[in-house]
Amino acid sequence: MENSDSIRALIRLIEDPDESIYAHVHDRLLSYGADAIPFLETSWEEQDFGLLFQNRIENLIHEIQFEETKRKLKEWIDSSDKDLLTGSIIVAKYQYPGLDEMVVRNQINAIQKDVWLELNNRQTALEKVRIMNKVFFGMHHFQGNAKTFHSPLNSYINTVLETRKGNPLSLSIIYSIIAQNMEMPVYGVNLPNHFILAYLDEFSVNQFIPDTNDHGVLFYINPFSKGSIFNVEEIKEFLDGINQPHLRSYFEPCPNTAIIKRMITNLIGSFQEVGNSEKVNELVELRDLFPA
Repeated sequence: MENSDSIRALIRLIEDPDESIYAHVHDRLLSYGADAIPFLETSWEEQDFGLLFQNRIENLIHEIQFEETKRKLKEWIDSSDKDLLTGSIIVAKYQYPGLDEMVVRNQINAIQKDVWLELNNRQTALEKVRIMNKVFFGMHHFQGNAKTFHSPLNSYINTVLETRKGNPLSLSIIYSIIAQNMEMPVYGVNLPNHFILAYLDEFSVNQFIPDTNDHGVLFYINPFSKGSIFNVEEIKEFLDGINQPHLRSYFEPCPNTAIIKRMITNLIGSFQEVGNSEKVNELVELRDLFPA
């Protein structure tokens, strides 16, 4: 690497007791970004310069990784497609910077293949969702994690795929990604205090809700309740129960930016619960990247 000698020279100065020298070293290493991380990790493992050196190395690595997360998230927000799986992986890499995203994509593909084997073009929307539910909840054992609902592990897509437990948002994300890959028009609905999915009425063929729905939705799906199916009236009852108005946005799909922003908001709540102010402040910084 062209800058390897410069990076190594800067690392040798990390333990300098002069704060002004360290401040200069700190800023220079940050400017190299992710390229500096392998050198910092090697020095942390191989050099024995004391606790100050190790702490500064750890802080530098974290700062660089956080700046990388911010950069990738900003690129995602500014991109034209805003792929939901990619956005979810970026957020997961905030906590797990070494995450191999191909592992996540392969896990999604494996579930998707099991769904694909049972689908055909003759099935109705309801029949397709029943197959999705059978594979997703029955064969792969996904479930809502009510026991530790506020754990941050319920929000990261990699840990949800590993444990098969998540919150309403994370389960809805994985479910909708697979459904959309199977050409099923299933999209997220951003309810207050909850998150559900809408199966859109692509062909204006009303298979479930006669004359009562003007939102272009056939029916709704609740992944936190093993894919239970319900209609618009039940959303109205839910909103009435929590004293919320019947806003149009509570009945229709939301953009992927709103989904990822809510994922970050959920994580902020999770780390507030355990009093981790450092994580909260960083996640607020990530959330502030989104347009108001």
